[in-house]
Amino acid sequence: QVRLVESGGGSVEPGGSLRLSCAASGFSVEYYSIGWIRQAPGKDREFLASIGWKADSTVLADPVKDRFTISRDNANNMLYLQMDNLKPEDTAVYYCAAARRPYGSKNAGDYNYWGQGTQVTVSS
Repeated sequence: QVRLVESGGGSVEPGGSLRLSCAASGFSVEYYSIGWIRQAPGKDREFLASIGWKADSTVLADPVKDRFTISRDNANNMLYLQMDNLKPEDTAVYYCAAARRPYGSKNAGDYNYWGQGTQVTVSS
């Protein structure tokens, strides 16, 4: 059974950090590019970051490019999103997704597998 399971979400004060993890099972992420997407209440899904097969290409959306870092550990089938200097507008459900292509995509429709999401809340 193919699964992506996010963890590491929670509540944090503005300026704080969280590290989201995404554990893949039922398939090898080695030949999948990975994306992180979030959705805040009442808003559309928002692409945040993607990383290619060999971690040789990463893309970060403008709102997060100086604060978030995407990484992967193919050997352990794990994906990560390090989030620093969090802001209240980062509050959302965060999803990891996998696409059977060498490079990531900003298009949600290009992703084959999705996790169930993890809540991130940033407030004082």
